Amino acid sequence: MSLQGSCLCRAVRYEIDELSSPIGFCHCHTCRKAHAAAAAPTARVRRENFRWLIGDEIVKGYESSPGKVRYFCGRCGSHLVAMRTGQDEYILRVATLDADPVLRPVIHIWTSHDVPWLADDDLPMVPEGLA
Repeated sequence: MSLQGSCLCRAVRYEIDELSSPIGFCHCHTCRKAHAAAAAPTARVRRENFRWLIGDEIVKGYESSPGKVRYFCGRCGSHLVAMRTGQDEYILRVATLDADPVLRPVIHIWTSHDVPWLADDDLPMVPEGLA
């Protein structure tokens, strides 16, 4: 199952052979800040199963916590992967995949970092645009 992904401006593109973990939603405060979202869908990808296709020269890194570097497009800012020191897996930002990975999220992690205004709710769901 080879899948490709990219940043918002498509200056950076990558390819993975397979995910090495299920998909989960991370609610930690650094993921919320890095993605400007309530949670970030993530999955692991072994280093040997990940390749930069184009744009790796503009990928920037930021150590958001000790030993964890987040990599993003230096042009548009899209957060693509992260890596922890001493680990052989990338933490893939699943939302940057260009196709359906077929797998579905199975867990929410770091929910102790949730904030009250992010609680589950019964708000209306609008398929596109504003109501």
